[in-house]
Amino acid sequence: MTNQFTRQRYPSDITDAQWELLAPYIPEPGSYSPRLPISRREIVNGILYVLRTGCSWRQMPHDLPNGKTVYHYFRLWKLDGTWEKAMTSLRKRLRTHLGREEEPSAAIIDSQSIKTSPVRGNERGFDGGKKNLRSQTTPFG
Repeated sequence: MTNQFTRQRYPSDITDAQWELLAPYIPEPGSYSPRLPISRREIVNGILYVLRTGCSWRQMPHDLPNGKTVYHYFRLWKLDGTWEKAMTSLRKRLRTHLGREEEPSAAIIDSQSIKTSPVRGNERGFDGGKKNLRSQTTPFG
């Protein structure tokens, strides 16, 4: 079992204050395992290490929990909605703290350019900015 106090801290490690906010959302380990449970905080530290460094799960340092184990919990918590619940609750808490409504009143939606035209076979030119073919139906055609 890894103990966060017996190893050197990584810059990606979660602080005590951050852990106090996040801990209520991270599920307790199941009682069905015959092994000693791995600290939930160390699992989160492992996830944050991979996110921060961009390394693969297999390249995690040996003083963090095994990469396969960390990935297992990351995926499990993603599928069961743990991350979504935590981020939604923390976002609402922050917005309330900042004196705003819990829910945002507006959203930004980004569009995506696709390489096609509304009328088949009617390409007229090349739009260098988007690297897409322009169709005859555009107002600038």
